[in-house]
Amino acid sequence: MPVRRLNHAVLWIRDVDRSVAFYADALGFRVDHVIPGRAAFLSAPGSSNDHDLGLFAVGADAPGPEQGRIGLYHLAWEVGTLGELAGIGARLVELDALVGSTDHLVSKSYYAKDPDGNEFELMWRVPRADWPAPEAGLRPGPLDLQAAIDRWGQDLATGAAAGSAT
Repeated sequence: MPVRRLNHAVLWIRDVDRSVAFYADALGFRVDHVIPGRAAFLSAPGSSNDHDLGLFAVGADAPGPEQGRIGLYHLAWEVGTLGELAGIGARLVELDALVGSTDHLVSKSYYAKDPDGNEFELMWRVPRADWPAPEAGLRPGPLDLQAAIDRWGQDLATGAAAGSAT
């Protein structure tokens, strides 16, 4: 029996209040429950999950994630429109959290790090009809968000926002 989707993610963090503030401000998560100083459970707007993100504090002196080490590299959250991706990207720049971007051909993505160094991706799914054929031999490259907006507009909802699981 196959899995269907990621239900929630749990991160080790240093400070509950700081991480809750970041995820609420940067990504619009709402706080479902907080155990002061120890843990918090947050949900994305419109989510039907009990929670989408769990945060568990391990202390201010805990070492952060290290690139190239065994463990989770990043999580990817889907946004519904290119306008939403642009807005979140601008907020991540203001928070000095944006670390990169990529045009994956089937998605347009920003990469960022939270205050503890946990990396995450924000992605918009290209309409399935516009995915390149595998035999085209195309490779991911730099993100040109304005070109994507010029092609699909800033308000075209795709993926889960359009009611699609593919």
